[in-house]
Amino acid sequence: MRLSLLANPRLFVHALLLFLLFIAAPAWSADKATTNKAPINIEADRMVSLEQKNSVLFSGNVHATQADVRINSNEMTVYYSQASKDGGGQEVKKLLCVGNVEVTKGDWLGTGDKMDYLAPERKVILSGGAKAWQGKNQVSGETIVYYLDEGRSEVIPSKASTPSGKKGGRVNATIIPK
Repeated sequence: MRLSLLANPRLFVHALLLFLLFIAAPAWSADKATTNKAPINIEADRMVSLEQKNSVLFSGNVHATQADVRINSNEMTVYYSQASKDGGGQEVKKLLCVGNVEVTKGDWLGTGDKMDYLAPERKVILSGGAKAWQGKNQVSGETIVYYLDEGRSEVIPSKASTPSGKKGGRVNATIIPK
């Protein structure tokens, strides 16, 4: 999408704010010291700044990267803190991705209908038929929580009844021996 930022000063200010926001954003990958300085790149078909909600909505074929973390989804909302009065920058508080979500970090790949990224805890929460792969090994459940700094995940089954009437779902894993 091609936008003329100079033709619309308000849009230019929002784009500049967004750029500065992402420079100050917490890192998505494990090496915080190195990755904090890595740029965050987001591409989408459309962007809407929602100043009153301290958020920016990206929609349509969204691709985001920082260091070795990549996120693809139909829609991504970035929630950030208000600018501090002492002139300090803003920080990303969380990301909410919806629709065909795919997140990768190194050889870890996770998919689901929805993803929440909680920046302070540096954790990814995939939900809605979540699946994850590491190499050829695969695990699935209703929700997968992945801790970026620890390289650790938790898989939570569905609480709904199965078609056969059993209470609660199950976690499924396929492990390929070497």
